[in-house]
Amino acid sequence: MSATEMVPSLVRNADDAERRWFYGGGVHTWLARAADTGGTFLLCEMSMESGKATPLHTHPADETLVVLEGELLVHLDGTDHRVTAGGVALAPAGVPHAFLVGSEGARMLCLHTPGTCEAFYLGASEPIDATTSTGVVDFDRIAASAREHGGIELLGPPPFSSRVDG
Repeated sequence: MSATEMVPSLVRNADDAERRWFYGGGVHTWLARAADTGGTFLLCEMSMESGKATPLHTHPADETLVVLEGELLVHLDGTDHRVTAGGVALAPAGVPHAFLVGSEGARMLCLHTPGTCEAFYLGASEPIDATTSTGVVDFDRIAASAREHGGIELLGPPPFSSRVDG
């Protein structure tokens, strides 16, 4: 089978993408799902408010974060890094990482390669309409989805001792 037969063509505008409220806080706009890419990757835009932090965790896939707006403090394998608009951070599979939104808000693209974490994200979120931008933050549902679907290993609380000033 050729590469073009394995990975289907895809064109999707943000207005046509599925929007979901992620129980860890933030809106995910799914630009490419595993079925869209033959499982090679997942791609979503994440919009988050100031102070949103992830627990320390790993994935069985590489996770690339491209900051479109705002600023993140990204904790990678024990070290904190400031990533500003236009910047990128890569957490290779198995590397402990977390991030904290340090600006008023942030938008980023999140790319998982391969697309093996989709079931976790779907189990840890719910569909929303185009006018919804907030929801309930529920880390118990995040942990339940991790146990049920895999795709993430939660290692502990957010590792940040202080906030980033944006």
